[in-house]
Parts: sequence; structure tokens; C-alpha cells
Amino acid sequence: MAQEIDLDLVEVSPGSEPPVCKLMDFGKFKYEAAQKIREARKNQTNTVIKTVRFGLKIDDHDYGTKKGQIERFLKAGDKVKVMVQFRGREQSRPEMGVKLLQKVAEEVTEFGSVESSPSADGRTLVMVIAPLRNKAEAKAEAKRLADKQAKASKSVTSTDETKDSAAETAE
Repeated sequence: MAQEIDLDLVEVSPGSEPPVCKLMDFGKFKYEAAQKIREARKNQTNTVIKTVRFGLKIDDHDYGTKKGQIERFLKAGDKVKVMVQFRGREQSRPEMGVKLLQKVAEEVTEFGSVESSPSADGRTLVMVIAPLRNKAEAKAEAKRLADKQAKASKSVTSTDETKDSAAETAE
């Protein structure tokens, strides 16, 4: 019967009584299963830990730049390891470093949350900030925005072309 309609007879559950079989195109079935696996692998993302280092005596502009980097990393769905490096006599004032890390954590609360509170590691204080959304969600939203911008730019160019053709016909 299967050969008449050019399909394969596939045994679905051999352990059951009676054995269950199905008529299907087995090559097509294997191909679709491989496509599903490939699609799942493409959507899989790894969270990366980015590192941003601060000095204790950081200037306001430099602080703003570093904070912007942290925000960009968190928007992209990456974890951020924030480090404060102590030099010389700064090591006797670790509370200043804790205050700096808390300031950073407060200013980026809309993008991420503190995963590990500030901890001393030799001459550095370390804190890890995790993003509020995962990498896959951030990637999907970035793709949606890019598609939206592409459509907007196409519609702008098409309206410009119609204006140009209308102007040419008027002349």
C-alpha cells in the first residue's frame, strides 16, 4: 500500500500491542527534523560577561562614558562585571569604592539588577550586574527595530520617488 502512493511505512511505537505504523515520506521527515534543530541552534545565545573598570578618582565625564557602556551591554543582554581598582593609599578607603559601585548600581537599575554585591578581591572591588532581559529577547527586539527602520526608509524613498515623478510629469 505504501509503495503504491510512493511513501514509506514507518514504525512509530514498536513496543505497543499491536505495533503502530505510519505512512509518511521519511526523507522529508528527517529533513524537517534537521531544520528544526538548526533553527533552535540559531536562536540559542550565550550570555557573555563584559568587564568595566573604574578608578577610585574617576572624572564625571569618564564616569558617564563608562556608565553608558554598562547600559549598552545590559541592553544587549550581557552581564557586566564592574571593577574598582585601588592604587596606593586608596586601599585604606574601600568604603569609597563601595559607594561608587552602589552609585553605578542605582543609575542602571532600569537596565539590570545587582547579581552579586560588591566584594573585595585583593586590590579591587568587584560587583556583577545582570540584565533584566535575556540575550535572546534583546536580539529579537534589535532585529524588530532594524526591520522597522528598514521599512521606514523604504517608504521614505518611495514617497520621494513619487514626488520626483510627479514633478517630472508636471514639467
